[in-house]
Amino acid sequence: MYLNCFNEVKDLTVELVKIPSIVKTSGEADCARRIYEFYRGLPYFQQHPEYLVLQQTEEDELERYNVIAMVRGTKGDSKRTVILMGHIDTVGVDDFGSIREYAFDPDKLPELLRQMDLGEEVQRDLDSGEYMFGRGALDMKSGVAGQMCLVRYFAEHPEELDGNLIAIAECDEEDNSHGIISALRALKQWKAQHDLEFIAAINADYSTPYHELDENRYVYFGTIGKLLPTFYVVGKETHVGQAFGGLNPNLLVAELTRLIELNPDLCDEAQGEVTIPPTSLKQADFKDAYTVQTPIAAYTYFNVFTHSMSPREIMERMKEKAVEAFDNVIAYVDQAYRKFCQRSGHTYTKLPWKTRVYTWEEFYRELVEDHGEKFVQHLREFGLKLHAGNPALDLRDFNVQVVEEAWQWAKDKSPAIIVFNASTFFARIEMTGRTEAEKKLLDSVKEAVAEVQQYSDRPIVTKMFYPYISDASFMALGDDRAELDALEKNTPAWGVKYAHPIEDIAAVNVPVVNIGTYGKDGHKLTERVHMQHTFELVPNITLSTIRRLLG
Repeated sequence: MYLNCFNEVKDLTVELVKIPSIVKTSGEADCARRIYEFYRGLPYFQQHPEYLVLQQTEEDELERYNVIAMVRGTKGDSKRTVILMGHIDTVGVDDFGSIREYAFDPDKLPELLRQMDLGEEVQRDLDSGEYMFGRGALDMKSGVAGQMCLVRYFAEHPEELDGNLIAIAECDEEDNSHGIISALRALKQWKAQHDLEFIAAINADYSTPYHELDENRYVYFGTIGKLLPTFYVVGKETHVGQAFGGLNPNLLVAELTRLIELNPDLCDEAQGEVTIPPTSLKQADFKDAYTVQTPIAAYTYFNVFTHSMSPREIMERMKEKAVEAFDNVIAYVDQAYRKFCQRSGHTYTKLPWKTRVYTWEEFYRELVEDHGEKFVQHLREFGLKLHAGNPALDLRDFNVQVVEEAWQWAKDKSPAIIVFNASTFFARIEMTGRTEAEKKLLDSVKEAVAEVQQYSDRPIVTKMFYPYISDASFMALGDDRAELDALEKNTPAWGVKYAHPIEDIAAVNVPVVNIGTYGKDGHKLTERVHMQHTFELVPNITLSTIRRLLG
């Protein structure tokens, strides 16, 4: 069976894109309410209102919502349940500049883009009529629209399902994943309440060409993982006129960047696929005004993708790089000082700096040994007060401030680097066919792709890791609990502002596949979605997969 869904998905996509749902704005709630109204208008959910929820996110500083809908099949009495998922928030629109008011208008935006010099490829795509432009069109409201279409179809034909279908339209994917983390709790509750057996999750996040000549369309099994290793670097302040009298933490940060930034040796590999190497997302010192004193401390954090490495392995590898950076800086500064003394006629004496690197787990343990329960209680109260006083404080900044506070308790104030995780953890999910559930999903998707391929003029290719961060990472644990223990012990905000929802994920814990939107330039001014593939082929691949899993 092939579903003629192009027009319906297109219309829904336009409607959703026109709702500005930038992350951490009221638009997220507006978009969720519109999706909820769509489902509530279907006869199935009028008859079964208990299977439709507008869920407010939990432990969130903002009012925003997920929409969770379930269709229970009547073909048999199977407990098997497939989860569809997609996010409804978008990144901001500052990149649109003077035309930002049209960023969410797929009808008017193309004409404005034609008046700009955006390069030949963009111009060809504008002229082709094959793409819809607009913030969120690709990432990923068209994917949500396709899933809405499928829920409507199965709500009208529950007799075709031997099992159940759940669709989640979640908020806050672009920031701290409050949406999917809250949705997990609803899934856990429904699992017990309705006696469900979760067997697979299908995400609909976006994909793009790998290079200009890449004509393939992609379906991805599993997903990439991510950690945000952060380096709190304490130096020794000094007057600029006595520069060799201190150790500049900015120099240590610079060396960390040189060693880590885009280093192919730090790529992770599994099943023949390699992650993009780490890249710096921020580096700064703590001076808030100009002085002629060198900074006391600085910090930097790096995006690190994973296919096979656990949080513990990442922290160990990052600590090794911190030691290497410290060693290099000490050698460099000492050599520079020796040369300076030779030129200036001063007497050279070896500088006092020594390499000193901790993980947060190690540093915290040392402070507990030095100060006992008094330190433990103080740091927890500090974190709780910080969170209560500013619940909207960025998670990365919160972690850094906790480490900064802990440093005040250090007995040894000599230069040091403390390595920790400062952000939401995204688990790697690798599918190998080692379980029956994985094998069934792998086979079902490959058969569905082969079935739909005849309708596509481009190859539809399967790969083993979705290459971008997505909420699919919350559908399975990825690592065993012993390895995840290192995540808790190296995240300063753990238990106050953040905790990875291990138990809630364990209640779902399914293999995942990304059958998602296709287009170009996600998160850019020229974001656009290929309409024929996304509005027609993607829903049909998903439909065929569901039929094979729940037929």
